Amino acid sequence: MTKEKTGQKLIASNKTAHRDYEITDTYEAGIVLTGTEVKALRAGKANLKDSYAVVGEGEIFLREMHVGHYEHGNRYNHDPLRPRKLLLHKREIRRLYGKSREKGLSLIPLRLYFKNSVVKVEIGVGKGKKLHDRRQDIKRREERRDISRTFKSKMIKV
Repeated sequence: MTKEKTGQKLIASNKTAHRDYEITDTYEAGIVLTGTEVKALRAGKANLKDSYAVVGEGEIFLREMHVGHYEHGNRYNHDPLRPRKLLLHKREIRRLYGKSREKGLSLIPLRLYFKNSVVKVEIGVGKGKKLHDRRQDIKRREERRDISRTFKSKMIKV
């Protein structure tokens, strides 16, 4: 059995997703793109900040993902905010449909990347965090930093 090398090149990541949502499950999906969109993604012109996924009629679409214009695309350029279809298995689509109908759960794109020259999107199922949840996360992070600092200082002195 040969070990395949999975070359992943990150195009864009949703930095605010883990801060604003508690991500429970993740799914990897393909995405349907036009030629100028792929060329713009190779140039790194993508933004996942306000994007979300919607399930309807047995299909999943990614909305509000901004893919900038390709400079040499002239009149054949794409619409930067058009809905893009995601490619998943039917059972995964049904599972995501059920989860998206639950109260408080959303489908959020986490990362956009090339995997063996094919564009993939990592979708996360997440529940929105409240303000006090975010504050608790910040408090835990600061406590971990303080603990690691004390251990480092004691390790150096010994």
